[in-house]
Amino acid sequence: MSTLHTDSPQGAGRESGHPVMVVGAAVLVLAFVLFTVMNADYAAGLFNAAKSYIATDLAWYYIGLISFCLFLAVWLIFSRYGDIRLGKDSDRPEFSNFSWFSMLFGAGIGIGILFWSIAEPIYHLQGTPFISEAQQGTVAAAQVAMRVAIFHWGLHGWGLFAVTGLALAYFAYRKGLPLSIRSCLYPVFGEKIYGPIGHAADLLAVFGTVFGIATSLGLGAQQMNAGLAHLLGIEVSTTNQVILIAVISVIATASVLSGINKGIRILSEWNMHLTVLILGCFVVFGPTAYLLGAFVTNLGDYLVHAVELGFWVDPDPKGQWQGWWTIFYWGWWIAWAPFCGIFIARISRGRTLREFVLGVLIAPTVLAAFWITVFGNTAMFIELFAEGGLVAAVNEDVTGSLFKTIELMHLDGLVTLLMTIICVVMLVTYFVTSADSATLVICTLVCMGRDNPPARYRVFWGLAIGAVAAVLLFAGGLQALQTASIVAALPFSVVLILAIYGLLKSLREEKAAASLARHSALRSNTQAHGGEPSIVNP
Repeated sequence: MSTLHTDSPQGAGRESGHPVMVVGAAVLVLAFVLFTVMNADYAAGLFNAAKSYIATDLAWYYIGLISFCLFLAVWLIFSRYGDIRLGKDSDRPEFSNFSWFSMLFGAGIGIGILFWSIAEPIYHLQGTPFISEAQQGTVAAAQVAMRVAIFHWGLHGWGLFAVTGLALAYFAYRKGLPLSIRSCLYPVFGEKIYGPIGHAADLLAVFGTVFGIATSLGLGAQQMNAGLAHLLGIEVSTTNQVILIAVISVIATASVLSGINKGIRILSEWNMHLTVLILGCFVVFGPTAYLLGAFVTNLGDYLVHAVELGFWVDPDPKGQWQGWWTIFYWGWWIAWAPFCGIFIARISRGRTLREFVLGVLIAPTVLAAFWITVFGNTAMFIELFAEGGLVAAVNEDVTGSLFKTIELMHLDGLVTLLMTIICVVMLVTYFVTSADSATLVICTLVCMGRDNPPARYRVFWGLAIGAVAAVLLFAGGLQALQTASIVAALPFSVVLILAIYGLLKSLREEKAAASLARHSALRSNTQAHGGEPSIVNP
């Protein structure tokens, strides 16, 4: 195993954080928040114009990039590089498969899928480009709705995370470079990654992480507020949502201070236990046979249409559906790629390349498909075959769709109460897991890849993420911020392409060097035995 040169002129800065990264990241975030808050209307117009341009003129680029990442991930599984270990050849995984999967799923999409697993299918039931107007609100539309929802949370997004995380883990643990985005550019720029080029790449990663997680936390706080309104009659208001963000941010900061082996790992495992529990409740107390049949149908239907959906670009220049949904999701996944990639890499040392990609691709996709089926098809069953009311509820207030579905299941009062409590607790734990994971990633970036960043940075960024979400929520800027996150994906996509090139180049060079070493060893061994070959350990 070869190791790249890592003694940069700025190497000492990793211990306390590089000044450019520490100050630059804070200034960048502060400037963007002030711009959004002080010029809310202008900022919203600017971001929406940029989003409109991307959705109409660059849809092909986002769609092509995401599909390429998925096909690259699948190819790597079957390639000659699959047995390369992310670390020394003697390294083995630090975490069990259950802990590993729990952390990568919770940090990746837990809070988002909890928010959208009912609302998105119900929205698609009312119309997509793949059904006629006459089919809207029918069983046929429901099947297409489930297909599209699973597509947006399935293999394509996780293929992007797998490639990004793999590149980060490979250069950090196989090549001895810092665990940061800049390291993936080493084969392209060499030692220049420790200068402005590397700083720019890492600052873009910080930007996407802060504003991506702030938007999700704002949405999570709104849904949490809706759940507490069902439970305790607490008023749904921006003030209460800001209070919730403040409380959860403090908890998340305490979690990240305890370290990845304690707070983050334990909370992630709790998330998974609660997820299994609530999914079990929906299956047992809901339309059981319908849900199990729907899962088999949905999974097969999605796999059959995944490639087709992955390459579909809306031919209608006036069409807005793809920009509202698929391009939004792909931009969102790209903006989150550095955050999830670094976190997944951080917990994956010692795994082989093949094991890593298989785990990141398959396990979250299957769970996401089951989750969306259980939640989404329960809502579909109520809307299509029972009393209905969810379309109206989602259109009126998307944050309450989950709790409205539980209410319309008409279960025993105690069961309804328990399911509502479990969902609210899940919102809290997924909220905390996403926030503390993001905090750890940002601290890692500003400390130039340091595995154990100083506590003061963890406290600052843990509270800063919550503050950003609270300020923007209070100022009504979350929608503009969400759009800005999609736009932020555009410059980072260039970094991503360079990182992929760097990964493939380095993998090829490592295999070529290993092959040359084996041939040299065999030749030397043959000469030492008078021309008679002997067995050499490969």
